[in-house]
Amino acid sequence: MKNHKELAKAYFLEGYNCTQSVLLAFHEELGLDKETAASLASPFGGGMGRLREVCGTVSGMFLVLGLKCGYSSPKDQDGKKQLYEQVQELAGIFQKHHGSIVCRELLGLSHRSDSPTPSKRTEEYYKKRPCADLAADAAEILEQFFSEKGSPL
Repeated sequence: MKNHKELAKAYFLEGYNCTQSVLLAFHEELGLDKETAASLASPFGGGMGRLREVCGTVSGMFLVLGLKCGYSSPKDQDGKKQLYEQVQELAGIFQKHHGSIVCRELLGLSHRSDSPTPSKRTEEYYKKRPCADLAADAAEILEQFFSEKGSPL
């Protein structure tokens, strides 16, 4: 069995953004090739394009959830309700672990957004950012969530 937690952390440390790291940890089980998964998740890093809104690791959890449990018909009200309940449950678990699901709050930033230029991935960057550990925790939350639902990946 794959260790999605370690995979998510390793992908982040390899240079993928936070959302990519979580989705890539699960891409094979979801039937996505690595390039498609990385491209799909690419806009959501830095709290959605460095806007510092919803944490990218949380967005990654929701992408995995949607690919595994999502609905496709706009008339599927029960499917939509069930999925949104699961989104709220996952967000609640993450928030309980970390105090927030908002990127800027998790990073301790006082401003609402950053320039679109990504930060250089240096040793100092990795020391001051909790993102690798947040990605690992998001993947672990997903593993546990699916296991408890009787639907392991």
